[in-house]
Amino acid sequence: MNTRMRRAAVAVVATTMAVSLAACGSAKESGDKAKDSGKKGDALKIGLLLPENQTARYEKFDKPIIDKRVSDLTGGKGKVVYANAKQDATLQSQQIDTMITNKVDALIIDAVDAKAIENGVKKAKEAGIPVVAFDRLAEGPIDAYTSFDNEEVGRVQGKALLEALGSASKPTIVMMNGSITDPNAALFKKGAKSVLDGKVTYGKSYDTKEWKAENANSNMEAAITALGKDKIAGVYSANDGMAGGIIQALKSAGLSKLPPVTGQDAELAGVQRIVTGEQFMSVYKSYPQEGRIAAEMAVALAKGDKLDSIATSKIDNASAKGVPTVLVPVVSLTKDNIKDTILKDGIWKLEEICTAKYKTACDAAGLK
Repeated sequence: MNTRMRRAAVAVVATTMAVSLAACGSAKESGDKAKDSGKKGDALKIGLLLPENQTARYEKFDKPIIDKRVSDLTGGKGKVVYANAKQDATLQSQQIDTMITNKVDALIIDAVDAKAIENGVKKAKEAGIPVVAFDRLAEGPIDAYTSFDNEEVGRVQGKALLEALGSASKPTIVMMNGSITDPNAALFKKGAKSVLDGKVTYGKSYDTKEWKAENANSNMEAAITALGKDKIAGVYSANDGMAGGIIQALKSAGLSKLPPVTGQDAELAGVQRIVTGEQFMSVYKSYPQEGRIAAEMAVALAKGDKLDSIATSKIDNASAKGVPTVLVPVVSLTKDNIKDTILKDGIWKLEEICTAKYKTACDAAGLK
């Protein structure tokens, strides 16, 4: 073979090798891209941001329920990364940033402030992290939402209060609504007023900045001063924590008989007040069901699955339309159905409710 032919052969071989290597590189790149674009496995990180720790439900019920469901759904490989904002919207925004930095696969957020959280939700979306709005409808491009029927919560409270008030003509009540930063509070109020309007006289009505017993206590003291302790026939309280502050103010005013007071959340102290008759009712909400649904939504979204088999309805917020939604039913909790609700569901144990201090009242209520 002469020199010219040898050079041509070498050139052909070199070109063939280059094409072959390039093809291999492209195949490897395509394979990597296919691998990256595939659905995620079970080793997921689910971020959980809860709003505060003054209400017992969040850390006693919601967190462990979500922990367990995520673990069950992922064969023990998935984990929950948790943070509590302690009623601080700025802190919660920082916690979202941390979750994004830690590259969680999905976020479950119960917003301190539903509007203030919007920017954080947008950041998560831009980072490719789906967001489940939990218990409160957050603003921003959320991917799913689960809560209770919050207007129905208010209606249940209003109906119970009317029942307790009896046949009196337009009795005077005090209305103690929840936090103005919580969209649920407006829904509770709307639901309650749909039942109470025209049937009661609103002596005083308060919208608080935070869900705090001390705020409710101060407002109730002001209402007693303004209206007179004997002129208040009943009190609408949006939750059990505030009911505790309200009842303390009523007792301090020296009432011989307390007016009926509503509540919500079936907190232990609230249940004990129901047993003794200091609080008329609460609203029992199935935290196990709500928490399991939130976990199922987050895991499905993290894996790139649709929510058709989980969510049966849709809801809109200001920036997201047709958000897959599950609303969990609620129950009016009174002395008469403690056994059939919170005891049956294992929310509280009999010995937790009926301590020595409450034994006589428990016996009288048939809780033995």
